[in-house]
Amino acid sequence: MKVKEKGHTLIITCNEGSLVEFIEKVEQQYESSFKQANLVIDLTNTSFVVEEEDIEQFESLAVQHMEEANKSFIIVIESIDFNEFDGDLIIAPSLQEAHDLIEMDEIQRDLGF
Repeated sequence: MKVKEKGHTLIITCNEGSLVEFIEKVEQQYESSFKQANLVIDLTNTSFVVEEEDIEQFESLAVQHMEEANKSFIIVIESIDFNEFDGDLIIAPSLQEAHDLIEMDEIQRDLGF
């Protein structure tokens, strides 16, 4: 796992051998390292195939992060149709689009929505 900070956002890149290992590491470090920032989970350069069911493993952490921390949680992956997911998971096809979504979320929070 590689973590890069960009403003109020942490970009967490997966470089583990499996998505399960990656999710476990993110969950282990969540309280101490990730809770206070907007999170972008970057799955664009994984060495394994990521299926829709795999992405849904992030759902509980995403909901917790958005409700309790009141921060954005966006998963970046190119190979999945992001329209297939309900409102609990936010999927973006690129890092730029993820940053744009976070910027819109920040504006909404500043306006009190």
